[in-house]
Amino acid sequence: MGDLTMAAVRQDAMPGSALWTRALTALVSVPAFVWVVTRAPGWVFEALVLGLAGAASWELGRIFARAGRSTHRWLGVVAGVAVTASFRTPGGPIPALALAVLVVLSVPIWTRRAPSAEAVTIVLLGLTYVSWLLGHALLLQRLADGPALILFLVGVTWIGESAAYLVGSALGRRRLAPVISPRKTVEGALAQLLASGATALALGAWLLPEWPLAASLGAGALLGVVGQVGDLAESVIKRSVGAKDTGGLVPGHGGVLDRLDSLLFSTPALFYFATWTGLAA
Repeated sequence: MGDLTMAAVRQDAMPGSALWTRALTALVSVPAFVWVVTRAPGWVFEALVLGLAGAASWELGRIFARAGRSTHRWLGVVAGVAVTASFRTPGGPIPALALAVLVVLSVPIWTRRAPSAEAVTIVLLGLTYVSWLLGHALLLQRLADGPALILFLVGVTWIGESAAYLVGSALGRRRLAPVISPRKTVEGALAQLLASGATALALGAWLLPEWPLAASLGAGALLGVVGQVGDLAESVIKRSVGAKDTGGLVPGHGGVLDRLDSLLFSTPALFYFATWTGLAA
């Protein structure tokens, strides 16, 4: 019975149309993203990150609202974008987050609405889970090898995710976290880890030639593990409100938050790996 269930999961996980949609989305988005990172003025990348922060914050509030939860969606978006933008200024993130928390907690005072601990908690979740973590992309951009590190990050993360998707769909039998995400398999997780390491070696030699191979491999392994934690963390949130996807803005992938789930965790991981090891400054 277990084998039949997993076979059904694999069959549903990767319909041909969905795979083609994902491929077409990548065909359009990858060249555009590479241009933004390597050729466009720095403010274009910053605007992209802020736009993603706003969209992801909105999606987070919306899935809770659709589940009948009390939310302050617009406040979450505005405060979230402000917190992410604060990463552009040295020393800005902590004061910005503290101010945002004070504003959110004071909502009943200046709106004269009945206090809702649930709505406040959802906004605070967005500030930390989306805005704070995503803000590290702006820190990564400002490092000496910023553009190369961003391409390394996205390449390793997304190729690792693709390997997990393909291998898990075709060969997955043992569930990784059945309570959180029934479609995640041990086979897919191992494929993501191996693909992340191999991609890191290749991209490291090309984009970060001054890095030792061991450092590139270590970064790849870190991203392969942390990215899966980010994926599962989003699954916990979606499962708590009965949502399959956070939206439909990204064809074949769901919403913006669905596309960013791994990157929200892997971006800070790579930033601190690169700076704490002295490989980037």
